[in-house]
Amino acid sequence: MNVPRLVIAAPSSGSGKTTVATGLMAAFAERGLAVSPHKAGPDYIDPGYHALATGRPGRNLDAFMCGPELVAPLFAHGAAGCDLAVVEGVMGLYDGAAARGELASTAQVAKLLRAPVVLVVDASSQSRSVAALVHGFASFDPQVRLGGVILNKVGSDRHEAMLREALEEAGTPVLGVLRRAPQVATPSRHLGLVPVAERRADAVAAVAALAEQVRAGCDLDALMALARTAPALECEPWSAREAVSPLGGPRPVVAVAGGPAFTFSYAEHAELLRAAGAEVVTFDPLHDEALPEGTSGLVIGGGFPEVYAPELSANEPLRGAVADFAAAGGPVAAECAGLLYLARSLDGRPMCGVLDADARMSERLTLGYREAVAVSDSSLAAAGTRLRGHEFHRTVVEPGAGAAPAWGFTHPERRVEGFVRQGVHASYLHTHWAAQPSVARRFAEAAAAHR
Repeated sequence: MNVPRLVIAAPSSGSGKTTVATGLMAAFAERGLAVSPHKAGPDYIDPGYHALATGRPGRNLDAFMCGPELVAPLFAHGAAGCDLAVVEGVMGLYDGAAARGELASTAQVAKLLRAPVVLVVDASSQSRSVAALVHGFASFDPQVRLGGVILNKVGSDRHEAMLREALEEAGTPVLGVLRRAPQVATPSRHLGLVPVAERRADAVAAVAALAEQVRAGCDLDALMALARTAPALECEPWSAREAVSPLGGPRPVVAVAGGPAFTFSYAEHAELLRAAGAEVVTFDPLHDEALPEGTSGLVIGGGFPEVYAPELSANEPLRGAVADFAAAGGPVAAECAGLLYLARSLDGRPMCGVLDADARMSERLTLGYREAVAVSDSSLAAAGTRLRGHEFHRTVVEPGAGAAPAWGFTHPERRVEGFVRQGVHASYLHTHWAAQPSVARRFAEAAAAHR
């Protein structure tokens, strides 16, 4: 496979990776190119903006959750038939899973993809020192190929001239210069950017503004030429159809929560469910008063139910339908936001009452990769199944685990978490099913049996 590609990295978070990556995706898509968008790490929100910019699903490349061996195949799956792929990095270029060396870092992803790196540097508080900074990042790992720099938050023509002169001495190409532009900033809150689904019209305008800013400040032809220097990848694209075998018999309907309150999902999950033989139907718990007709499996992923607690609580018909489905033994896979929705209450407002637990907002951010083993047999995983995932929330559920916990965490700390009850599997842990396709197959089987 030989798709031109770039990895957009930075010395640290907050340098402007999302601005540049999304703007580049949109600018190249406006040229009529088929652009494949990717995000290193587990983040769900940035890929929503990437999808808006390109018209294609934003896909994650996470070497911790999926293993380094799946990074290139998953990339090839998403980028098949495209003219260009742009990969937005995570944190600083060399930052990865805590105490795991380069694992899950942007640098590791770039090496696995054999892709040139473009470093986005926040130049707002420096001039000649930028050359020393870039030299350090370029020389730290000789296997990482730094192809050039995009300078962000440049204050003036004179500031730009000083930066260019310093980098010319260091021999690093400047591929773009972006001035301070607060008007294209995207709003944030307690877990990062506000998802696209919650601000559709504003998000469209923001992406268009990013494209204009990048088009005006970056040398798109030079960036495309750099992308074309990436050599062919010698791997077969990942395939959901090859990862799972299909069920026989009628296709069970698996309802997947969507809409503004439930925006966190990986595209491969639905692809695996379909490959396993399920019909995947999306519903919106904010507005739909009933589950999709014929629902025999229910997936409620991550998102922001805490922001929409009044509306979710007010939709009593759907809350009742979810509770009835769970009480009848229907298979339910709930992650993070789904866990909160299934609780008895969220910040004092009634939720579905499937779990004997209550949820509330917290000032403490829980964030990090986890290694987990399934404690209890469930519709999602057999006891003993090992998975890697991540937690990302500012809420607390009390109690934190039921009589039959969902997961036992083995790293970085040892504890049990989540709930298994009849067909319900509910937990804070976000997982990537491509790493363990048997999860999708098992859930589809449970849905077919319930049907």
